[in-house]
Amino acid sequence: MDVPVSTFRSQLKHWIERVGAGEELIITERGVPVARLTGVDGADLIASLERDGLLSAPETDRPSAPAVEGKHSSVSELVRRLRR
Repeated sequence: MDVPVSTFRSQLKHWIERVGAGEELIITERGVPVARLTGVDGADLIASLERDGLLSAPETDRPSAPAVEGKHSSVSELVRRLRR
């Protein structure tokens, strides 16, 4: 949808909500397209990683196990070992 920059400025919240709902917005100045506004899919990144089995929620009811060869007790421990 094409929207003049003056309309976009005056109704910013409205247009941001529409873009967040999936619409693409072309902002024009004197009828010439100057910008394109699209939504960001990153908000659902964690949910999609969990759904694909690439990420799992932490287990909060068990105590941290000590690091064992080939296994790490936390992400921060893994990062420390990889940086060595």
